[in-house]
Amino acid sequence: MASGRDGPGTNIPADLDRVPDAEPRIEAIRSSGGTSKPYTVLGRGYQPITDDRPFRESGIASWYGRKFHAASTASGEPYDMYAMTAAHKTLPLPSYVRVRNPANGREVIVRVNDRGPFVDGRVIDLSYTAALKLDLLRGVAPVEIERITNEDIRTGAWRRDAGTAYAAAPVPTPTPAPRVAAAPVAVPSAWVAPVAMTAAAPAAPATPAATMPVAPQTPVMASAPSEPEAPAGPREAMVVTDLAPLAPLSAPAAASTPSSAAATSGFWVQLGAFRERDGAETLRSQAARGLPTLAPQLRVFSEAGTHRLQAGPFPSRNAAGEAVTQLRDNLRIAPMVVERR
Repeated sequence: MASGRDGPGTNIPADLDRVPDAEPRIEAIRSSGGTSKPYTVLGRGYQPITDDRPFRESGIASWYGRKFHAASTASGEPYDMYAMTAAHKTLPLPSYVRVRNPANGREVIVRVNDRGPFVDGRVIDLSYTAALKLDLLRGVAPVEIERITNEDIRTGAWRRDAGTAYAAAPVPTPTPAPRVAAAPVAVPSAWVAPVAMTAAAPAAPATPAATMPVAPQTPVMASAPSEPEAPAGPREAMVVTDLAPLAPLSAPAAASTPSSAAATSGFWVQLGAFRERDGAETLRSQAARGLPTLAPQLRVFSEAGTHRLQAGPFPSRNAAGEAVTQLRDNLRIAPMVVERR
């Protein structure tokens, strides 16, 4: 890994949240040449797509910034961290992709012009601006991607009447050390009350009793921004701590449907809240692999159109705080303690 850390840069342009999405246009798909040939990175082979097929994928997204800004991408174009671009391992270069954050419903369209990210489970490496608009600057998070084919562009099928979808909450203005807050969702205060974090886990800021962030929160480092994964070419593979490749744990039948208030009362640790259940299930699978001992306590509560992944119940606030520390250290997220009554 080269010296220096990746991050957002020190002279961030204003109003990046207003940068328009990439405008899809028909571009020839190369069936020969460097970007369409099979290649190998870190001992694993990849076969690029060379036809105009539809393509959908779900997984983890990351982003890359100033360390690679202006460097040559796999397509030969200079990387612009403030443009709406991305890297993918096998899609044709170039391609246009709609990226959706299931945690908040935000969508963007990016132009894929680079290769990467080369980490298991990660499906796309976004530019800084694309990650900002999706509210993903705090690290990595689940996304859904869908390729916009040349046929979609030719017929106009890619367009949506309402345009690109965004969450109701505005995107915060970026700063050199980005702390982009997730859109809040109202929660009935009668059954959820945030509890102060223990001294061992001060990662998440205090949250009002009537709201919860709609995202699996990843911690913001005070000293330096998180390093997104680097793609191929001039970007070197980054050393990260991946989740252990264990078989997914089967959750108990009653895991996502609590039988009674008595069975769910007590202190719980919330890993994330989602408007789509798939986002909660994806995070539950990752948490179960990363912390098998906590897997039997993971529950998805679906109430009032919101799906909350929580672990518990714990007999005391201190016990819940210990789980917060484990989750933060092993999964690099910032969970919060809540009390169900």
